[in-house]
Amino acid sequence: MLSAEKQAMADFLDGHVSYFEEIADQIWEYAELSLKEHQSAALYCEKLRELGFNVTEKLCGIETAFCGSYGSGHPVIGILGEFDALSGLSQKAGETSPDPVIPGGSGHGCGHNLLGAGSLAAAAAVKTWLEKSGKPGTVIFYGCPGEEGGAGKAYMAREGLWKELDAALSWHPGDANQTQTGTNNSCIQVLYKFSGIPAHAAGDPFNGRSALDAVELMNVGVQFLREHMTPDCRIHYAITDTGGISPNVVQAKASVLYMVRANKVADSVKLQARVDDIAKGAALMTGTSFERVFIDGTAELVPNYAIEKALYANMEAVGLPAFSEEDYALAAALKQTYPGNGMDAVKGAREDPAIKKTVAALSENGTKAINDFLSPLYSSTSFSPGSTDVGDVSWLTPSSQIEAVCWPAGVPGHSWQIVACGKSGLAHKGMLFAAKVLAATALDLLTDEKLLSDAKAEFAGRTEGGYVCPIEPDAVPIAL
Repeated sequence: MLSAEKQAMADFLDGHVSYFEEIADQIWEYAELSLKEHQSAALYCEKLRELGFNVTEKLCGIETAFCGSYGSGHPVIGILGEFDALSGLSQKAGETSPDPVIPGGSGHGCGHNLLGAGSLAAAAAVKTWLEKSGKPGTVIFYGCPGEEGGAGKAYMAREGLWKELDAALSWHPGDANQTQTGTNNSCIQVLYKFSGIPAHAAGDPFNGRSALDAVELMNVGVQFLREHMTPDCRIHYAITDTGGISPNVVQAKASVLYMVRANKVADSVKLQARVDDIAKGAALMTGTSFERVFIDGTAELVPNYAIEKALYANMEAVGLPAFSEEDYALAAALKQTYPGNGMDAVKGAREDPAIKKTVAALSENGTKAINDFLSPLYSSTSFSPGSTDVGDVSWLTPSSQIEAVCWPAGVPGHSWQIVACGKSGLAHKGMLFAAKVLAATALDLLTDEKLLSDAKAEFAGRTEGGYVCPIEPDAVPIAL
């Protein structure tokens, strides 16, 4: 059961739910890619001013980054919002088969239209408490661009932005109601643009220097590197420019984009240096040159059990949404379009006893279309292979986040099915639930000195080795 103060914030959110749903739906319509979210950023800044926040645009020199703050003094609680979409995932809302709005267009296949609007709603609710109580404290909503490729939060971390916070909260749409715990992979992306000498492939090949040869040799070199890196590391690549489609031409331009992952960001930096050396070798072997373009990087997550417990307590107190027959029908129809029974909703090592409880609950849920229950609390050092720039925030301030059900059980990530759910009642209900939980937990951090002290002490212990920023000193955000 919520306290009177938390219930007042929940009542505010219930009374303004259509306001925040309209924002989420409009961001869904914009579906702008990483670091190109100009309409989305403008809408958020407009709404922040409308809600009475003090707005700062182009935060840390990033065109589509911004924040809105309210209050004064400490504690300072940050609530993180994202709003970028994914390419090639355009899909009509509510449709249960692939049907793009714009063929080849973009879509919110990770639910960031909901993430940003739900976080804004939470910040607005906390603002109402600060106004009414007159107590010290500050809430800041951060508009964080480029999570899907661009690492906006990591660039902000390089500037030390997150150090001003006493704690940070976030959430993510998903197919399970749970606190997020454990850690994940760090990641670095670099683009290698090779340049050679064009020539006729039959008449004058000896005077040509092939940039495409350099790309291929680099890829071969990296394949051999795989034997000599630790098992936790991953290297992925995509050839972004082959230099043309004519085989009778020595290609003078070719590019390849590399993504290097390791559990620890310091290890990613070291592995990235070895990939750089392979690029140098490929250029030497082919008589070409190359330009190295740093794209982005992210650090691994630092869990905070103290905040996780507070989030979970508020998930229990808020109570789960009541999904309608229409919600179940949409989820059931979409569930027929992909395999799985929802058990992939929980990430991490299956041998962890605490995680086994959640896996068991999901097993009991079986083939049900929606995981309409609260997963048991577990706090652990379990590992997920993905990457997120929330990790960089967690290295500079105590941070934690939840997942809230906004789509069907077991749905594939980054999929047209998620886009189809983006404006549904199912998605809106999950967003409202998350907003209430974040607002209530922010209030705990603002008023419970022991909670904040415990969170800070845990944070200090987990980060005593120091933050290694994956963003290089002279790098600037690049929209690919």
